[in-house]
Amino acid sequence: MTLDTDFVRRQFPAFSEPSLQGQAFFENAGGSYTCGAVIDRLIRFYRERKVQPYAPYEASRLAGAEMDEARTRLAAILGVESDELSFGPSTTQNTYVLAQAFAQMLQPGEAIVVTNQDHEANSGPWRRLSDRGIEVREWRLDPDTGHLDPEDLENLLDDDVRLVCFPHCSNVVGEINPVTEITALAHAAGAFTCVDGVSYAPHGLPDVGSLGPDIYLFSAYKTYGPHQGLMVIRRTLGQLLPNQGHHFNGDVLTKRFTPAGPDHAQVAACAGMADYIDALHDHHIGGAASPVETGRAVHDLMRAHEVALLAPLLEAVKSRNSVRLIGPGDAERRAPTVALALEQPGEEVAALLADHGIMAGGGDFYAGRPLEAMGVDTQKGVLRLSFTHYTTPGEIDQLLNALDDVL
Repeated sequence: MTLDTDFVRRQFPAFSEPSLQGQAFFENAGGSYTCGAVIDRLIRFYRERKVQPYAPYEASRLAGAEMDEARTRLAAILGVESDELSFGPSTTQNTYVLAQAFAQMLQPGEAIVVTNQDHEANSGPWRRLSDRGIEVREWRLDPDTGHLDPEDLENLLDDDVRLVCFPHCSNVVGEINPVTEITALAHAAGAFTCVDGVSYAPHGLPDVGSLGPDIYLFSAYKTYGPHQGLMVIRRTLGQLLPNQGHHFNGDVLTKRFTPAGPDHAQVAACAGMADYIDALHDHHIGGAASPVETGRAVHDLMRAHEVALLAPLLEAVKSRNSVRLIGPGDAERRAPTVALALEQPGEEVAALLADHGIMAGGGDFYAGRPLEAMGVDTQKGVLRLSFTHYTTPGEIDQLLNALDDVL
């Protein structure tokens, strides 16, 4: 089945915005465009329901109901129970709060495993637990390929390890890591898993329930929504970890790890992400399906389109002697987040591409550890070209022509 990109792009107001015409957006790993369903819900909330939710009067009742709707529908798409999904101000903040909870639960001498393939948000907060006497072990990537080998993880696991933290895919390496296999290894050793899904979820919300991790984190502003961090914490672990919220919320799983409290309007607007997924399913597939089946089908539809567009880009950059492609050259093995180490600083090349109508970014993207491990000069950083399912073949051609001119 072919993705109808005309239908897709009609769901995003950015594509009809005059100021953006002629520009191809290749910085989606930094944040996607927002779908119209989310924008409409956000505006409606601020106009009609900007009150304290869950009170007995109508505006408040509707405000609370829409917040609950967002949690219930997205949790169902993710294949988890409603109370296993929490919203927070960002994935970085959510990870920090979780790290503080583990710091209270773990004993000195116990260990956690982190990788050097991660974005700093899913590495730094865990590494700082060494200040509490927790041993931090590093699962290291291959310096030539960026690959994380599960066999190397097995050598790090023993009875002292309580947590393994790793990315579903890195925001610069791009390789899709085998979450289920890694989680099985960790569980067999008696450890929990925390998966950073920020760079994967934009390419189709995963069936977290089937994947099996204990924690799965991603950012709504990269999955066509508002600036919220979404956090799946499976109930067994969530009830085991010490409460980080107000003491009187300690028995409510959705509030235990959000001490700042929710952004009511943005949480409510997240239901628009579910609206969008449903719309894609109805337009392309139709028929009755459970939320998790709908999510899986839309995930596969997105991935197939992205893989088809990614293959010619990878072939084009692999053929250039002056370009080092970070991560695998096989489109099936990676997300469409393509980092290139060049002779020039990545930011300078991104500025040159802007003159050709290409919106891209350059720098280290908070991924200094993997870039350093792979021998990339972090002062130069990389050029990162990232797209998602609303990208068209014509925009890929525009990018390739611009790269020819610039490189």
